[in-house]
Amino acid sequence: MKKVMLIVVLLSAFMLSACSLSEEVNHSLEYAKEVKEQVDMLSNFAEEAPQMFKDAALSPESMKELESQLNDLKTNISDFNKTEVPAIAESIHEQLVMKNQTLLDEINALVDNGNIVLDNIENTQILKTINDVISLLNRIENLGL
Repeated sequence: MKKVMLIVVLLSAFMLSACSLSEEVNHSLEYAKEVKEQVDMLSNFAEEAPQMFKDAALSPESMKELESQLNDLKTNISDFNKTEVPAIAESIHEQLVMKNQTLLDEINALVDNGNIVLDNIENTQILKTINDVISLLNRIENLGL
C-alpha cells in the first residue's frame, strides 16, 4: 500500500512539473510571437517614416496619416511594455522598456497641442531610437524562445 501511495505521489509531482514546463514553453512562444510582431511593426514604420515626414510637410492628408501612424505606434509600444515576460528575457526586456520610453518621449516631442510640429521632425532622433529598439528585439529573438 505504501508503494502504491508513493508511486501516486511521484506521478502527481511529475505531472505537475510537466504542466508547469508546458505552460512556460507556451508563455515563451507567445512572447516570441509578440516580439516578432513588434519588430515587424517598427521596421515597417522606420522604412516608411522618411517619406511620411516629407509628405506631411506637403499635404494635410499626409499629416493626418502621420499623426495616426504615430498614435498607433505609441499604443503598440505601451501595450508591448506591459507584456508578461518569460524569465529568460527579463533583463533584455527591461532595457527594451527603457528604450521604448525614450521612443515614446521622442514621439511626444513631435506633437504640440495634438498637432505635429514640422520643425520638430527635422530634429528628431526617432529613426535612430527605432533602430536601437529593433536591435534589442532581435537580441530577444536570438534567445531561442
